[in-house]
Amino acid sequence: MSEPTKPDEPVYQRLEGPLEYEQAINTLIQQARHQLRIFDYDLRNEGYNSQQRFELLQNFLLGNRANTLLIVLHDTRYLTGECPRMMNLIRQFSHAISIFQTTAEARIATDPFIIADDAHFLHRFHYDHPRAALSLNDKESALNLVRRFNEILELSEPAAPPTTLGL
Repeated sequence: MSEPTKPDEPVYQRLEGPLEYEQAINTLIQQARHQLRIFDYDLRNEGYNSQQRFELLQNFLLGNRANTLLIVLHDTRYLTGECPRMMNLIRQFSHAISIFQTTAEARIATDPFIIADDAHFLHRFHYDHPRAALSLNDKESALNLVRRFNEILELSEPAAPPTTLGL
């Protein structure tokens, strides 16, 4: 008879398609309790403008005033021009969300990933392909992506979201 899995035991899941990837993003957001780090090409085609994703991120940010969302993108045009729900979230939680755009030096990175609380992650092996891995409760493996995220962040600059100015 096998023993039941402990709640903090590492879990690894291989993902093969876009729908699985999108669902894994939601799972990861639900796991987050303090910090989310997202590195992506532009957030396109992964459900960031959906009502469900908006609510999950909003609930995460409402969970604790100290919660943070850090996003690094190669291209911010989709976010600022075609993703109104994310832009509303950025305006609502400007104290907790930081957006950065990579410089030319960092644009060689082609594998989007998301890290939650330095313990859970979703790693897509290339942004043109749907294959990915979801790992929960694996701080040791997540540490490599945390380091990588920090390296990419160092080669990025703040991307100020557009605001409507009036007199």
